[in-house]
Amino acid sequence: MPSMTASDILIIGGGIVGLATAHALCQRYPDKHITLLEKEPTLAYHQTGRNSGVLHSGIYYKPNSLKAVNCRTGKQMMEDFCEREGIPFRRVGKVIVATDEKELGPMNNLLARGQANGVQCEMIGRERLLELEPHVLNAIQAIHVPEAGITDYKQVCERLAEKLRAHGHAIVTGAEVTAIEERAGEIVAVVRAADSQSDYRANYLVNCAGLQSDRVTKMSAGAAPATIIPFRGEYFELKPEAWHLCNALIYPVPDPNFPFLGVHFTRMISGGVECGPNAVLAFAREGYHLTDVNARELWQTLTYPGFRKLAGRYWKMGLGEMWRSASKSAFVHALQRLIPDIRIEHLEEAPAGIRAQALAPDGALLDDFAFHESPRIVNVINAPSPAATSAFSIAETVIDKLEEHF
Repeated sequence: MPSMTASDILIIGGGIVGLATAHALCQRYPDKHITLLEKEPTLAYHQTGRNSGVLHSGIYYKPNSLKAVNCRTGKQMMEDFCEREGIPFRRVGKVIVATDEKELGPMNNLLARGQANGVQCEMIGRERLLELEPHVLNAIQAIHVPEAGITDYKQVCERLAEKLRAHGHAIVTGAEVTAIEERAGEIVAVVRAADSQSDYRANYLVNCAGLQSDRVTKMSAGAAPATIIPFRGEYFELKPEAWHLCNALIYPVPDPNFPFLGVHFTRMISGGVECGPNAVLAFAREGYHLTDVNARELWQTLTYPGFRKLAGRYWKMGLGEMWRSASKSAFVHALQRLIPDIRIEHLEEAPAGIRAQALAPDGALLDDFAFHESPRIVNVINAPSPAATSAFSIAETVIDKLEEHF
């Protein structure tokens, strides 16, 4: 017989969105007991733990979208939390750099979007840019975003977990949810842990499973409105002798039709400089290396109608990403558009990350945060970047949706 554990609210997923949601519930409903289930042996194992630590400003997102609203609110909430808890963060600023005349139109549109979102940003010329980033020599113009910052999201997660445990809530790691059932007005999550199986009962459930969010949604809803397609973000770090080439955050003008921001430089809160990502299809949902292949998951991706339609539209861009993945010199060439002094010997390989990108059956990339609700369940089905920056605000959004069914 499986063991049975009861709580008021179950949360699936121990990344920053799941932990922030548990924390917000603890603050708003101190009498409710929360159990958080994480299938990995440690918290923040996937997207959160491999995050570059950028505190995004909200300049990229469509005004009034969930991303724009939650990023603006969430960034302030994240900074306030870090300040209260003594977690390091810094407003280092960001420059978004045009190196070609054809980028000036999209750059002006980006500036207008940022201003509409209330972001502190301005257009600057080459002279001012070189004062901020002396090694960005190819630029003709830039947007300066002084409020962009950096922090350590793993430290944020560790502190959230400490606070939850201190208030008597349960965090169970190594606990994979294999089924979700609704029985007699309650939710039952069947959990596999090591060689045992347990049932976790609750009145309500929140799915913050990230890379597995669509699968968890299907457990209760029978179907999900979108499928997670994993894209591996491949990074390098600058060796210490090249750190001086980047003072803060240096980004290219992004392609407005694609969810990735392009190869960029990120000053880390630990002091180093990360560069990337190169975004390629991962051959497994948790495939952090080229050799990580899950045949079943790869087949599901390749046969998904939405992916085939996406690949048909963006195959040229995809080939470019694959070429930079195969050729370090091609990757360096992309970096040199921003910092010409970068050399191949300045780079050393850094851990890769996976972006859980929700994709609709018609091939449309879900650009905004997205949710799927039923009377007792809220599924967070799409929360890619800037989810870490926005986590505390996303948590409030989730609870507002949950409260409609209390």
